[in-house]
Amino acid sequence: MEPAPAPANRVALPHDVHEPFEVYINGVVQRQGADYVIEDGTLVFNRPLAQEGKLGFWRWLSMLLGIAGTYRKHETVDVIYTRAGRKVVASSLPFVSDA
Repeated sequence: MEPAPAPANRVALPHDVHEPFEVYINGVVQRQGADYVIEDGTLVFNRPLAQEGKLGFWRWLSMLLGIAGTYRKHETVDVIYTRAGRKVVASSLPFVSDA
């Protein structure tokens, strides 16, 4: 079984995002200042976020056979912003390593 990636708390914003914009984690709205701050084109959250990572062969096989499911924590960050006068959704933004 492959280990889950280490939690991160930074998410890269698309290059064309400008304020105002909305931020969601798993569909739940986040508030600037209370839940995150903006630093150098990234969202920095006040708590660690986790993504499941890649599933190994045995995990896929057990899911296919109905033996087990996947119950690891998996959070997605979405941003809604305006581009050329139209609302745009950037979904499942990539986490940024602190390294």
